[in-house]
Amino acid sequence: MKRRIILEDGEVYAGEAFGGGGERVCEVVFNTSVVGYQEIVSDPSYTDQAIVMTYPLIGNYGMAAEDYESDAPSAGALIVREYNGEPSNFRAERTLGEVMEQYGIPGVSGVDTRRLTRSIRDKGSRRALITDRDISPAEAVKIIKSAPVPKDAVSRVSGGEIRRFPAENGRFHVVAIDCGMKKNILRSLNARSCSVTVVPWNTRAEEIEKLKPDGVFISNGPGDPEDVPGTVRTVRALVGKYPIFGICLGHQIVSLAYGGETYKLKFGHRGGNHPVKNLETGKIEITSQNHSFAVRPESLAGTRLTVTHVNLLDNTVEGVRCDADRVFSVQYHPESAPGPQDSAYLFDRFVELMEG
Repeated sequence: MKRRIILEDGEVYAGEAFGGGGERVCEVVFNTSVVGYQEIVSDPSYTDQAIVMTYPLIGNYGMAAEDYESDAPSAGALIVREYNGEPSNFRAERTLGEVMEQYGIPGVSGVDTRRLTRSIRDKGSRRALITDRDISPAEAVKIIKSAPVPKDAVSRVSGGEIRRFPAENGRFHVVAIDCGMKKNILRSLNARSCSVTVVPWNTRAEEIEKLKPDGVFISNGPGDPEDVPGTVRTVRALVGKYPIFGICLGHQIVSLAYGGETYKLKFGHRGGNHPVKNLETGKIEITSQNHSFAVRPESLAGTRLTVTHVNLLDNTVEGVRCDADRVFSVQYHPESAPGPQDSAYLFDRFVELMEG
């Protein structure tokens, strides 16, 4: 079955349908990863986004039960050059298309993904209509313009109740604020003897204090960090009381809690090959990233935060810290799986702060 992608400026890309069905409007972004499509599709940070994979062959190793980053994938759509629905992998239990069909995620294959990626790079991320109907670009643009921009992504992917993940020989108790947390963050903390209590995104500071944590973690998640002012207030109230570690959206929330500002990037950072310089050591880390927003560096002047990492592609802020408050955060994903492992030391740093 034919399926089309019509961007809000009238650009049209045609392909074939796989995965789920239905018409939807979502922001189109690109990811430069070579592997990891299962983790990408199941990452809650991609909620409502249509992901263009720049690597041409997707689906060839299938889907394995232990590799999901969330229980219910919520990506907007997946756009690929070539889809392989007959995976060759002894770990594969289902095909990518079957999982996307189960969760209602439409896929489009046979697309000129190089042309589409260049368009996003040159003109920026835009919204698009993904449809099986034969409608004109003008009609599609009207549908896109009339569709509201979702502001509730975090509330839709955050767990609605407290969940506990004990670690074997647990030495520390971490309370993790779930804004759309990836499973491998839990695995990374558990592997370091941290038992984790996961609380919803809108949990108040006093409720977290009653749980008596040794440290507080703020997770990744979808959307604009300014859509969750309550979480920012919670973190602001906890600053100085516990060691705090934030990743991705959590990094942006930490920066906002200290009085910083965020802004939307032209096309965001997505993929497992972004070079980041650690200003403390001078070393370059190859990182995995997935975000549309960044911290405005000039807004940190006058705050108690120090910039610790910068992106070498566009000089954006990739990490901040406040030693006095035992707070630090990074924009990228040290828990990425699969992905670069250069930044796994950040979880060790969090443990060291709790030991102190």
